[in-house]
This record gives sequence, structure tokens and C-alpha cells, in this order.
Amino acid sequence: MAEAVTRQDILNARERLRGMAVRTPLLSFPVLDEASGRRVLVKPECLQRTGSFKFRGAFNRLSMIPADRRAAGVVACSSGNHAQGVAEAARLLGMPATIVMPEDAPAIKLARTRRLGAEVVTYRRGEEDREAIAADLCRASGATFVHPFNDPGVIAGQGTVGLEMAEQARELGVEPDAIVSCTGGGGLTGGIALALEDDLPACRVFTAEPEGFDDYARSLAAGRRLENARTGGSVCDAILTERPGETGFAILSRRRASGLVVSDREALAAVAFAFSELKLVVEPGGAVALAAVLGGKVPAACSCVALVLSGGNVDPQMMMRALALAL
Repeated sequence: MAEAVTRQDILNARERLRGMAVRTPLLSFPVLDEASGRRVLVKPECLQRTGSFKFRGAFNRLSMIPADRRAAGVVACSSGNHAQGVAEAARLLGMPATIVMPEDAPAIKLARTRRLGAEVVTYRRGEEDREAIAADLCRASGATFVHPFNDPGVIAGQGTVGLEMAEQARELGVEPDAIVSCTGGGGLTGGIALALEDDLPACRVFTAEPEGFDDYARSLAAGRRLENARTGGSVCDAILTERPGETGFAILSRRRASGLVVSDREALAAVAFAFSELKLVVEPGGAVALAAVLGGKVPAACSCVALVLSGGNVDPQMMMRALALAL
């Protein structure tokens, strides 16, 4: 049986994204190396178009929709970053977009999604089924549903992060022996793992998740997909999913990935560290990989670690909370 996503799909996505997505840098910070006790390379996707890696997968997937189906538009479910990525991609491609978002999503994400031209339909997290709402919208309009992480086109777009990391590491003359990626449904981490399978085959892959929503860590250890008991209740709203995506889990299982788990407090401390020491604005869900590295959760044998700061769409109040905690 053919894989749902291949390396060639990621290479094709890179061509579609050329000139559209930002080739974010791979940065090194002496202060981070000192704090973590190892060499650390940072891929700041918080500097990506719309403030997160999600634009990559959204633009790649929407570009694959046949021209005669684009007028019907797209529908997506998201707490905010996929929402903005889809909204921006739809705007660039001249397509209507409707996004199903939790009513308690950060205000900045709701506002920016609307500002990009998408229609927003809100739902009550934990009480209503967002995918059922999206399915009804698709049936009514004939729109294409774009899943936030379990869509081959989306995963291929996210995998371009891994292609760039490998190329940039070679340019720096270093070879990471571990990659840590913020993980919700696994589209980003799975895409990176697939991209690195040829480029850095010996590199260990680690997911990073918040406590109470560590479905990947538990699932990878158990060898089967497990669910989270809750759907909300963490500051890391960007990466709260019910269970691992089927495709991402298959890739990460084959790569023998392992899971790392951080507390909300550690995530907020990482947000403050990124702001104060790295001069980067990161949201809690986009900082859990950094939190895992700062917290010493990556095995000591990994002397050079690459990590992804996956998003920077943080409300001012949340940033103030992180900075106050650090003080």
C-alpha cells in the first residue's frame, strides 16, 4: 500500500510555496546553548507568513484544488493558526473560506482570521462537534474541507520545514542528532520526520506537548493512537487535539519518535525566555519544544538539538502572564 505522503510530495510542495512562504532562518543563540548545556538550533516559524508554520500546509493544499472547484471555497476547523493560514492562502488564490473556530480562541486569532477575509463560525469547545459543523457547511456549499493535520497536502507543506532545516544545518556545518517539534495532531512533526528520513536519517525525532494533552507521547509509547481525556484547559491552545492524526502517527511510529511533555508553567517560562533572551515573540503552544529543551527533557546524549518555534500569535494578556511569571 502506497504511503499517504511521500518525500516527492514535500519536494513538490516546496515548488508551490516558492516565493509565497518565508524561508525562515535556522538560528543559534549562545545564551540558549548555555542555558540548555548543548548546541541548539532554532527554526522560528513564528516569523512565517500569518505567524505560524500553518501557512505552508494551507497554501500547498489549496493550490492542489482543481480550478473548477475553487469557486465553492474551503472550510477548515482551527483554534487559530490553521485558520489564519487557510484564510491567507484562500485570499491569495481568490477563494472564499469559512473557518470553524472555538468561541474561546485567543481574540487576536479570531480577529486576524476575519481580517484576512474568512467567515468565522464559532462553536463551544467540549460541547459541540466542530467537524460535524464543518461537514454541514461543506454539504451546503460544495466547499472542500481542509483538515488541519490529517491531510496529505497539508502534511507535505509542513514537511518543507524539515527540508529547510536540513539544508540550513549543512550550511552551518553542523548535523543535529535530535529534532524537537511542537505537536498537536502531528502534521508538522510528521512532515518534518518524513523530510529528514533521507536528509538526516540518524536524527532522533521528539514530539513536544503540554501535560494533560500528551496523546502523542502516550500513543508512541503504547504503539497505538490514544485519546486525551479533555479538549481544553491548557494555555497551549494551538496544539490541543483529541488524538494523534492517523497519517502523522504512522510516520512518527515508523521513525521511532519519542514524546516529551511540559507543564503550562514551563511553556510560559519558555515564552518569556524567547521574548527576553532570543528577542522572539512566541505563543505557549509554539514554545513547548523550547520548553522541553530548557527543561532538560531531551536525552543528554543528544549534543546538537534543532527545535521549531511553531507559532507567535499570542494575545498581549498571555504574554504579560508569561513575563510576570518569569519575574
